[in-house]
Amino acid sequence: MDSVLILDFGAQYSRLIARRVREQNVYCEVLPHSASAETIRKKAPIGVILSGGPNSVYAEGAPLVDPALFTLGIPVLGICYGCQLIAHTLGGKVEPDGGAREYGKAETTFDRADRLFSKLPETSITWMSHGDYISKLPEGFKPAATTAVCPTAAIACEEKRFYGVQFHPEVRHTQYGRELIRAFLFDICGAKGDWTVGDIRTEAIRKIREQVGDGTALLALSGGVDSSVAAALMAEAIGDRLTCVFIDHGLMRKNEGDEVEQAFKPWPIRFVRVDAEQRFLSRLAGVTEPEQKRKIIGAEFIRAFEEEARRIGGADYLVQGTIYPDVIESGLGSSAVIKSHHNVGGLPDDIGFKGIVEPLRMLFKDEVRALGRDLGLPDAFVERQPFPGPGLAIRVIGEITREKLDTLREADAIFREELALSGVSKELSQYFAVLTSMRSVGVMGDGRTYDYTLALRAVKTDDFMTADWARIPYDVLDRVSSRIVNEVKGVNRIVYDITSKPPATIEWE
Repeated sequence: MDSVLILDFGAQYSRLIARRVREQNVYCEVLPHSASAETIRKKAPIGVILSGGPNSVYAEGAPLVDPALFTLGIPVLGICYGCQLIAHTLGGKVEPDGGAREYGKAETTFDRADRLFSKLPETSITWMSHGDYISKLPEGFKPAATTAVCPTAAIACEEKRFYGVQFHPEVRHTQYGRELIRAFLFDICGAKGDWTVGDIRTEAIRKIREQVGDGTALLALSGGVDSSVAAALMAEAIGDRLTCVFIDHGLMRKNEGDEVEQAFKPWPIRFVRVDAEQRFLSRLAGVTEPEQKRKIIGAEFIRAFEEEARRIGGADYLVQGTIYPDVIESGLGSSAVIKSHHNVGGLPDDIGFKGIVEPLRMLFKDEVRALGRDLGLPDAFVERQPFPGPGLAIRVIGEITREKLDTLREADAIFREELALSGVSKELSQYFAVLTSMRSVGVMGDGRTYDYTLALRAVKTDDFMTADWARIPYDVLDRVSSRIVNEVKGVNRIVYDITSKPPATIEWE
């Protein structure tokens, strides 16, 4: 099986590069930048991609690559920091600014004589994010693309198959970015493109059996896409040695706990529902800081699962439906922490299990859905919207109370119902309501009110790493707003979030 290695230099989008590679049915792995040339050689990749990163290659302590990588005869593509690193390592020179600083969209002209760009238009838009530039090329390299301010927007050494691009082809803001990555994989590395979802399934089951052995496992089941696919995968791997436990923390959407229980009744697995609402709400009382909320919920989940494991006679491993966006945003390697997901950065140091099994940890959401279909899960599970593990705790801004949760549940249910009735929901990737901590003056029945502002959020995305705010028709938003202020006590103002990711995240906390 062909494989490509991605060396991570602390970029937020390293895993997005991986996703773009996998979209072409080419297997890839992400390794830390410190991986030695010998480690890379033993993995026998057909190509190596150097990611972007927040550092300057000439700065003290900047992450570097093993120079011997460039003696292995393997094609190399450097992206942004990776491009500069190629130049820096092989004898070129990288300098700050110099008038070549670029952030955002840039019209870029390509030298189509180079194989990497031969199938691209001569000029197109790319997405830049750099303050340094390559002022001197290494021997054997030539400029392969330019912008109005950057004469080395791409570099190439055709003889050795080394290429660097100053822009980010992995983000959808770059026109023809996928085509560029495809050209590297197929025209330069010689990929066959024969890696399939069946391979994901086979490899995941192999790893589960290798880790768990003859042991037993307890799966943290939320009823969402990720945990449902993890349950099906674990059931196939270890059978009746799996127990699925649904911790009802009182932070679910309206009627959701009952719906999850009903949905899993037909499954040939052991399903246990634990009522833990009071337990979680008491621990969260008075807490307003988002990161603290997540860490409290993460720790309390572990304690609750440990207790349930003891009650059912013990379990060796805890299984979680963690996926790659969770890991990235919680901080990976030298990447920045965006927010600690309760199942990653929120876990306590001491856990009462031999280990944690995360069979989906290296997968993106679309890959998880594809795996679910391959496992035979019904669309009701596979197509279900993402719902965060901390639930409504991160959709109530500020202190959490049962009253606020009930208010949000009712408003969120109306929003979801109206989107479904209008048919708009089919076009959306995720949508929900947020109860803000802001209160404002309103007028109802000729009387003054001083109630909460409710925010509505809806996005479109294919990977949940980036997302666009959804253009919901005004008449639909009007019906939602009218119903909420008339039917939900405690809300007198509705706002709609029109911020994309980045700069915002999809969830508010």
